[in-house]
Amino acid sequence: MKSISENREARHLYEILETYECGIELKGTEVKSVRAGKVNLRDGFARFKNGELYLLNVHISPHETASTYFNHDPRRSRRLLMHRAELRKLVGKVNQKGLSLVPLKMYFKGDWVKVLIGLGQGKKLHDKRQTLKERQEKREMERAVKHQD
Repeated sequence: MKSISENREARHLYEILETYECGIELKGTEVKSVRAGKVNLRDGFARFKNGELYLLNVHISPHETASTYFNHDPRRSRRLLMHRAELRKLVGKVNQKGLSLVPLKMYFKGDWVKVLIGLGQGKKLHDKRQTLKERQEKREMERAVKHQD
């Protein structure tokens, strides 16, 4: 799997409970831009519309060599492709528990572009501080063990 783009900020802002792999419906010039790695997942999120899952606010830059007529809107909503049973399960979790769907990673699996969607719960400020504190303590312990040898 060749990684295209990763949303590192999502794991800082959300506690990711589950992840799902989805296909994504792209236009021709979007595929060329994705292959060039011109994707930004930072502000993206997923929503349900008419029983289908859409990826919103993800920026895929217009292809440079294509004309403006054939190019796409960089922030258009793109349909995510999942099995119907998975979609039904997700609708229930998002509606009942108030969870968010956040894109974590976009990558190639063979010739197909895939998006890793995370079902996340927003972290509070004190949760973020606790995560940073645990990471710092882990680093200090590793340093102490390394210098002890």
